[in-house]
Amino acid sequence: MYGPEAGSMATASGLSSATAQTQLGVNTVGSSPDDLVSLHESIARLLAVQGNWKRAYSHLHAALRLAREAEQSAPAIPEQFRMQVAELHRAHAAAVHASLRDSLTAAYNRRYLDQRLAELLAENAADPRSPGIAVALVDLDLFKSVNDAHGHLVGDQVLRQVVRLMQAELPSTGFCARYGGEEFVLVLPDMSAAPAVGIVERVRRRVAAHSWSLLAPNLRVTISAGLMHVAGGECPTDIELCLGLADEALYAAKRAGRNVVSYRVANTIRFAGTDDSEH
Repeated sequence: MYGPEAGSMATASGLSSATAQTQLGVNTVGSSPDDLVSLHESIARLLAVQGNWKRAYSHLHAALRLAREAEQSAPAIPEQFRMQVAELHRAHAAAVHASLRDSLTAAYNRRYLDQRLAELLAENAADPRSPGIAVALVDLDLFKSVNDAHGHLVGDQVLRQVVRLMQAELPSTGFCARYGGEEFVLVLPDMSAAPAVGIVERVRRRVAAHSWSLLAPNLRVTISAGLMHVAGGECPTDIELCLGLADEALYAAKRAGRNVVSYRVANTIRFAGTDDSEH
């Protein structure tokens, strides 16, 4: 990279190190190699806390280089630095994992849904031999009344338990993501329509049969779901279009009285359990 943009990046990079050194209260003029090694390690820890992983790795590598030069040793990596790099890798992986999860339910979040579903739709469209991919939009029925009658703490527990029940039978390639509020999305790749409908219908039954009264007296929870399916090699590859079709099917389930799974066959909406052919 050349020109003004490269200059700006270099300036920002220099400011990061200078800022870290200032925060640590260290003057590098006349410092010994050991002092510089300690300085780079301290800056790396500070940058890691700030989430600046790339620069943290850079400072650890600089500390390693200085340590090698000072000791004039063989290029074996000292155990101290091996452990520090491993710790940074673990912290980075944990941060990435947390950034893709919903903090309340531990389901995947909307960010992960958008990224992963786009990838899966593109893969499905490029492979006409694939059995397809199913996307189901799931909504907790009358969830506001749960919060009103039992409080938001119970409501939060309900959301977490529903996620556990939804994930109980998911295939290894499938996942559950929180779409927003009390709405969730189940994504079932490499699956034809009939078994996908069967999985979502069993989720509905499992939620309805759960002993909710153990959580709060007279508590009852059900879900409604709308499912759309895309055969291998077919469009759409657009996330919003897929979710829009699933939402239309969900709306049909709500109109049918809730606690229902509806799904689209061609341009027709059907309901799980009313036609044995979907199982």
